[in-house]
Amino acid sequence: MRRKIIQIDEEKCNGCGKCMPNCPEGALQLIDGKARLVSDLFCDGLGACIGECPLGAITVIEREAEPYDERKVMDNILRQGPATIRAHLKHLKDHGETKLLETAIAFLQEKGCQIPSLDNTGELHCGCPGSLAKRIQTPETGKLEKVPSALRQWPVQLKLLNPAAEYFEGADLLISADCVAHAYGGFHRDFLDGKILIVFCPKLDHASDEYVEKLAEIFRLHDIRSVTVARMEVPCCGGTTAIVKEALKAAGKTMEINVKIVGIDGLIKQ
Repeated sequence: MRRKIIQIDEEKCNGCGKCMPNCPEGALQLIDGKARLVSDLFCDGLGACIGECPLGAITVIEREAEPYDERKVMDNILRQGPATIRAHLKHLKDHGETKLLETAIAFLQEKGCQIPSLDNTGELHCGCPGSLAKRIQTPETGKLEKVPSALRQWPVQLKLLNPAAEYFEGADLLISADCVAHAYGGFHRDFLDGKILIVFCPKLDHASDEYVEKLAEIFRLHDIRSVTVARMEVPCCGGTTAIVKEALKAAGKTMEINVKIVGIDGLIKQ
């Protein structure tokens, strides 16, 4: 069947193993100094490992693969103990995978295992909360004040940008993940004012190599004064920073990156 599954770039991977704790399913192993996808059966394609890779070596692609098998995953996880079981169940819950969660719980019941509580803390021990359905409570403010746009150029999507555009020369760049402007109410005032904007999604665009090269070309062709990265707090959004770092490296440039992290509650976390 054709489905989403992770892909690891062996040239980028340095074998640091940071991706592995976020894969309780056991799909990843370190072999010969590289992270490897050892079984299609164990990879659910949700990409919880992406944001933990400091080099942007992991992407989610769509290809022919064996169907993900929750029962085989649970049989593998059961041997790893209660903490890993809970992490896996939390992972499924946070991504809204209700049917897989039901299958996992049924498997534990068949084996006579205790079902761990998933709602006794607000902490996330595994996975990315980016797909978790959640209503955000905000105070009633009445009619919102109109704020003028601080946008200084068009287009803004990285895939559409021309690296040779004159507005990049001497620019202060704001490189933002797609969701930031929707989550943070002061985006134009606090982040974008005076900057040239570049936006992309490190998880859904499936174009990390293309994005690294295009950003690298911008850095090569222009004297960039500063780089600010705006990303969401969810782990998969960490790929935004990783792509920018990789692009600077490819361009042979060294610059400080100012990273702004926004929570799904609309507050700045860093």
